[in-house]
Amino acid sequence: MIHMKKFIALSVLVLILGSARADVKPHALFSDHMVLQRGKPLKVWGTCAEGEQVTVAIQGQIAKAETKGTEWIATLNPLMAGGPLTLIIKGNNTIEINDVLIGEVWIASGQSNMEWPLAASENGSDVAKKAANKRLRLFTVPKRTSPKPESDIASKWLECKPETVTNFSAVGYFFGRDLQKALDVPVGIINSSWGGTPAQAWTTREKLQGNNKLSHYVSNLEKASEQFDNNKTALFDKHKKALEMHKIAVEKAKAEKKTPPRAPAMPTDPRLSPGSASTLYNGMIHPLRHYGISGAIWYQGESNAGSAFEYRTLYPAMITSWRESFAQGNFPFHGVQLAPFMAISKSPQDSAWAELREAQFMATRAIPHVGMAVITDVGDEKDIHPRKKEPVGARLALLALKDPYAKVEVANGPTFKSMKVVGNKAVISFENVGPGLEARGDSLTGFTIASADRKFQNAIATIEGSTVVVELPTGQEPVAVRFGWSNFPVVNLWNKNGLPAVPFRTDSFKGITERE
Repeated sequence: MIHMKKFIALSVLVLILGSARADVKPHALFSDHMVLQRGKPLKVWGTCAEGEQVTVAIQGQIAKAETKGTEWIATLNPLMAGGPLTLIIKGNNTIEINDVLIGEVWIASGQSNMEWPLAASENGSDVAKKAANKRLRLFTVPKRTSPKPESDIASKWLECKPETVTNFSAVGYFFGRDLQKALDVPVGIINSSWGGTPAQAWTTREKLQGNNKLSHYVSNLEKASEQFDNNKTALFDKHKKALEMHKIAVEKAKAEKKTPPRAPAMPTDPRLSPGSASTLYNGMIHPLRHYGISGAIWYQGESNAGSAFEYRTLYPAMITSWRESFAQGNFPFHGVQLAPFMAISKSPQDSAWAELREAQFMATRAIPHVGMAVITDVGDEKDIHPRKKEPVGARLALLALKDPYAKVEVANGPTFKSMKVVGNKAVISFENVGPGLEARGDSLTGFTIASADRKFQNAIATIEGSTVVVELPTGQEPVAVRFGWSNFPVVNLWNKNGLPAVPFRTDSFKGITERE
């Protein structure tokens, strides 16, 4: 009996000592095949036992980590592009992370058109077969919502191979592939995207709450959360009854050899909804904030088109919130303008999608180091997910080659600069003309014009040197010109660099999404 008591006491002591000796653990971003950002201080972090001494070593450098409770972070001096290297983390245990490359790291984020996998894209299967590239690495952030900022995620880096790239973001892959080829250094792409999600879900709570035009997202979430908590029992009772009715309906459908109905959705806590304020920033962006990056690419806006005017405020706020969180300066943030979608209109129309595209462009002028890829040539009338992803990635890569890498001079198509009225004609001047303007087709399309009555009509437009002359058929004096202003713009103005013109309007008439 005495021996048994000693054995139990010893076992308890071993358990206590074992728990006190908790192994040092790095953040999920630190795994085999990772890419670390070149030219910036390297932060490495994770968890450990309280009071545990942690050191980090790479390429002859050794850094002692600062610890706070069970968290540690170490900072190493910048490294030049290269590898493979080994990262060694020592605490009560030792971890070796192998095949580490030093190069360029970019975050790829947004909704479904960024999430869209290579396999489901045009020629995606054929591209994947030839995608093996030891100097291109891929990391996918798991979908996760959270009511509060999270620290870690569950994922790992993968070398780009046919089997690893197939389900990776097509836009992210094409961007990374082109960038790696142009820069001839290792490139890592971190895909953090979720289809059907709005920009407010990707923005910090503090940034939303601190802006009187956006604070309603936080207050509405608080109200919805309170209602959910107060009615939780009734909601789940109702769901239980709905499931019982659904079971009966399924049995009936089977007996009649019909398609069974969908199961009723379970009540969702609004604090966990991917459409609620800050939930995706908390779960999918905040955990990345210490990691060195060169910049971010962004393909989103479809879910905010109904509030396009507000997007003028929301989009820059979201970008700024990321920059503040990452504390790496005004890193480049390059977005994709919405692709053409829905039925082609033969006559001028008001368009929430046109207003959203305008808001996306306005961000490039409102805050520094923001670019926008125009993709008016890759839309699909019947599909919000155009399959042509390669030109999207290519144009984003071109933006990056200009900012931050300064490898190219022109990364955008013709961009509206000014309008001069001469009789019944409007002379439009452009930036980003490059070697010159060109119409891809017999004549220019997509221009509309209005006189003082503000009624737009299709216009005759011709290229004259580095300008476009737009004529009002009625002979009246024009007051406004629009280009590509519709859900599905049919346009063919390009520069000779091979880039499509940016849709624009010269007026500031109240739009259909402006509610102030």
